[in-house]
Amino acid sequence: MDFEISNCNNIDSTTISLNEGKLNIKFAPNGTGKSTIAKSILYSTNNEENELASLLPFKYRKENPDDAQPTVVSNGNIESVMCFNEDYVNQFAFKPDELLSDSFDVFIRTDEYTKTEEEIDKIVLKIRQKFTNNEDLEVFISNLTELSGAFKLTKTGISKASSGMKGLSGGNKIEHIPNGLEPFRDFIKSSNNVNWIDWQTKGFKEFTELSTCCPFCSTNSEDKKEQIEKVSKEYDKNTIKNLVAIMKVIDSLGDYFSENTKASLATITSLPNGLEQEHEQFILNLKGQIDTLTKKLEHLKTLSGFDFKTGEKISDKLDEYKLDLQFFPQLESEKTKAAIDLINESINDVVEQAGVLQGKINIQRSKMQKIIEKHQSDINSFLAYAGYKYKVQILGEDDKAQLKLLHVEHEQCLSGGDQHLSFGERNAFAIVLFMYECLAKKPSLIVLDDPISSFDKNKKYAILEMLFRRNSSVCLKGKTVLMLTHDVEPIIDTIKSVASQFSNQVSASYLRFNSGVITEESISREDIKTFSQVCQSVLASNAGEVIKLIYLRRYYEIIDEKCNEYQVLSNLLHKRSESIDTRLEPVNGAYPVMEDEKFQNGCMVIRDQINGFDYQAILAQITEPQTLKHLYDNCSNGYEKLQIFRLFDVDVDNSVIRKFINETYHIENEFICQLNPAQFDTIPEYVIHECDKQLLELEI
Repeated sequence: MDFEISNCNNIDSTTISLNEGKLNIKFAPNGTGKSTIAKSILYSTNNEENELASLLPFKYRKENPDDAQPTVVSNGNIESVMCFNEDYVNQFAFKPDELLSDSFDVFIRTDEYTKTEEEIDKIVLKIRQKFTNNEDLEVFISNLTELSGAFKLTKTGISKASSGMKGLSGGNKIEHIPNGLEPFRDFIKSSNNVNWIDWQTKGFKEFTELSTCCPFCSTNSEDKKEQIEKVSKEYDKNTIKNLVAIMKVIDSLGDYFSENTKASLATITSLPNGLEQEHEQFILNLKGQIDTLTKKLEHLKTLSGFDFKTGEKISDKLDEYKLDLQFFPQLESEKTKAAIDLINESINDVVEQAGVLQGKINIQRSKMQKIIEKHQSDINSFLAYAGYKYKVQILGEDDKAQLKLLHVEHEQCLSGGDQHLSFGERNAFAIVLFMYECLAKKPSLIVLDDPISSFDKNKKYAILEMLFRRNSSVCLKGKTVLMLTHDVEPIIDTIKSVASQFSNQVSASYLRFNSGVITEESISREDIKTFSQVCQSVLASNAGEVIKLIYLRRYYEIIDEKCNEYQVLSNLLHKRSESIDTRLEPVNGAYPVMEDEKFQNGCMVIRDQINGFDYQAILAQITEPQTLKHLYDNCSNGYEKLQIFRLFDVDVDNSVIRKFINETYHIENEFICQLNPAQFDTIPEYVIHECDKQLLELEI
């Protein structure tokens, strides 16, 4: 599949090609736009249009006459992308109680586990279905919950501040209208009594002091002022509102109560002077039965395989879930019995399949334990091989399982990870847990933006092995993965050194940035060479003499051979007309002149490698600025340009550029293998631009 990316940050255009089902490593120097590639693919695939728009190049932010916009076009079927990058690590939150949120879903709920879970759920569903689309039962549970919720408990009984007690504590003044307020009977007993009380009270308080006239009809109301005022003294809007609510829910539950309960509730809600102790005790007992019943009903409504614990006998547990109306005497009625019988019948249906259910749950628990042991072993092996003194444990039953952090020198689980793990350790944990998150969420494409460059060699390989070398069901092997890196070592490992261990499932390429355009060049096993091989290939090529001499000198440096020919080449590239011998002891602070016989012997060996080698002729070329500038301009790649540039003896002001030039020129001993710099132009464009600038100032 291909991604065509345009107008994203520093990238004007590029096409990134991926082999599906493989690890695709894209190697490029810093500054090429690797993170931009990762972000543009992530934003475009996940429909994050605002984020994609934020990648508009700065050069278009002031003037954009052609309305250039960031675009990403793919010919692949990509539904979702997950990206491991700096943003992921920064937002990765180590929880106080577990290393990763939703540990159960990430580590345990595999496809196989889910399949067994669905088989279990199919059996248990017979109970839950009794609640599905059963409006009467839903209303029954809702009303019970509302009635119970109106009476909050304290250590000594029912809270006086609960809405139910507020509604009943003053008696039923809707039924028993205080003396003198009989003219307001129709308003007080109306279905809109709460709003009338609010309206009447506000009108009296705000306007009766202004005039003796009624604020509602403008007739003289002086002789009725006391009567009007009595309404606000006897009636409180919130109290009546609570009373009406209690009476309404009791009325809705009506036929679910026993006859005695209905009679008692009718008495309690009709009391003229509020509740006595025996009334409160009755309500307390009723609330207890309601709470017990609703708890059981709510549990059955969401019953799943997780409700059957390890070691339990399923048939016995199902019997416990049955509802026995004799223990709910205040709710003992034909209507309640019909609802409960329906649920108990469904439980009996499941009891008949208890043996099958028991077997499936045992299989599921066994699978779960094996998954836990496997993941723990894999993660802890990785941590040990990578040199980290931590380990993990997955603790907790069923869907409460959590990934815990431990130190190898401490027995107890650690709280969280932020306060214990170093920056590098957090990154290592983050990338491994990211892998498990990918396995759980199954994105179409996985992007790794410079995931391992900051680690040492051992940790780099340990991470690569964890991510790509194990069974494909527990790692990213066989998934479509894009790894963007400025580190060539993963390519050397996976393409050449231990390619077979990665099942030859790796595709690698080099990204070259040039004037806003990124081009891609494939890297094969044959492209990864020792420097000795690189030198031999250059010497056998059509490269110019000076270039060949530079590579030959570096070859002798690599093999640490300070032979005659090395002395000749070193003197030549230092532009010495008279050669010195650095193998001899200095005299008065200066090395002696090289013996002519040794000098001639060195030249003869060089001629065996480079036909017609002439020390003086080459010296004349590299000491003549115009000739040297011509060589520089005709170099085919940045690496060789740097070698020629160094021969100018330019005193580069920029210390960073100077260091880059000097280190690129000299041998890098830690590299056993490398890419041929003549083929893969790994020198950043900005370095060559700086060299060009320096030469322009010389006015050659």
